[in-house]
Amino acid sequence: MAVYTKINKKDISYINKKFEVDKIIKFKGIKQGIENTNYLLKSKNSKFILTIFEKRVSQKEIPFFMKLMDKLNNFKINCPKPLKNKSGNYLIKIKNKTACIVSFLKGKDKKKLNLKNCYDIGKLIAQMHLSSKKIKLFRKNSMGIKNLNPLLNSIKFKSKRFINLEKFLRNNFKDIKKEWPAGLPNGIIHGDLFIDNIFFKNNKLSGIIDFYFAANDYFMYEIAICINALCFDKKKSKFLINKNKVKNLIKGYESIKKTSKKEKKSLNILCRGAAMRYFLTRLYDYTNTPKTALIKIKDPGEYYQKLIIHNNFKTYEDYLK
Repeated sequence: MAVYTKINKKDISYINKKFEVDKIIKFKGIKQGIENTNYLLKSKNSKFILTIFEKRVSQKEIPFFMKLMDKLNNFKINCPKPLKNKSGNYLIKIKNKTACIVSFLKGKDKKKLNLKNCYDIGKLIAQMHLSSKKIKLFRKNSMGIKNLNPLLNSIKFKSKRFINLEKFLRNNFKDIKKEWPAGLPNGIIHGDLFIDNIFFKNNKLSGIIDFYFAANDYFMYEIAICINALCFDKKKSKFLINKNKVKNLIKGYESIKKTSKKEKKSLNILCRGAAMRYFLTRLYDYTNTPKTALIKIKDPGEYYQKLIIHNNFKTYEDYLK
């Protein structure tokens, strides 16, 4: 559940005064997501999303996300468009917290992707990467491989379930950092393209949401994140890589934007790095979140399995054949 900040009719009146939109007459908290508070706002003819930024999002970085979504809309990339208020600003204060209103993206996430979905996602990512190369914005990736050391050090390994894990993680992390590639094509990436951030309408890809991990990084790292997030199938409690999904994701991407030999050669280490990132963030949440918190904690074990699969691969071809 992710409604940390409760709003009331007084706050809605304030929004109606601040923005030149149809009068908001209904509002409802959205339980999906774990980072920020989100509400669906309804007027007579339109829908909007109100996002209230919670502590984990750095205040000084919020304008980057607003400008990025606005500029991507100008390039016809389907994603939420931030609204400017009567003063010409994207941001307002609600309950002493920074907030924004964005357009409502039609469609919803799917529980399971087919091969055509993977191909279409690959195409959209490539279109976004080509657009982002033209966008003169910069944000350092706070979840990049060089920034994961403090996260690793903050994990409490006392839980019986994870007692023998520290050595495994430290060895892997050392190895990944040592082999991390240099000089790959880069620009702004979404950085968190999980299945619940990708919307479909009538089985057609309608757009992507949740840009609050977007940053400058390798384009191929985005593909690696997507392989981890979208190209595994769960059979009972085991996660198995679906090479046909990987193949279609890359095929869709390359129908718009070609990848270099150097990028292909780096795919395995980038996939290991992406798996490490999600393993560490989930471990942190699992070991540091109080049991009373109203957040659904995701199982870190999923990314332990995925990291081991990547560790058994070496080449680009290993992901396709």
